[in-house]
Amino acid sequence: MFQLIRTTSDNPDFQNLTTELDDELCRIYNTNKEDYEEYNRITGLPTVVLAYEDGIAIACGCFKPYDPQSIELKRMFVKPGFRGRGIASIMVSELEQWARGLGYRAAILETGKSQPEAIALYRKLGYSDIPHFGEFPEESRSVCLGKDLI
Repeated sequence: MFQLIRTTSDNPDFQNLTTELDDELCRIYNTNKEDYEEYNRITGLPTVVLAYEDGIAIACGCFKPYDPQSIELKRMFVKPGFRGRGIASIMVSELEQWARGLGYRAAILETGKSQPEAIALYRKLGYSDIPHFGEFPEESRSVCLGKDLI
């Protein structure tokens, strides 16, 4: 059984998990960490969720304000050996609940076209395609999804 905690981006376990995430994304997309570091850098963020099993950090996720009504889910990652157990779904639900509690009405996110499992998960959780936003142009390798939280 795993346990969720709310924490900040200063948590060393969050930093270690996001390093693993960056390594995996570089492998999937055949890129270098430096190529996307400016988009993936999370500092000073008070809205991070970590999952632990037997005292070991196994998953992370966070959100940041996108606009006064919306949050953007970021840095979702479950260690490979722990996938397929519903951890990501529970983490997304926890992040959405936290955002609702802070008064946000919608969640948006970006994921890559070469991550079909992530896309399927978000669609299963009620996310649908939205226009590309931020630094993710229409012709990119990205899929942008959104969901009402109310």
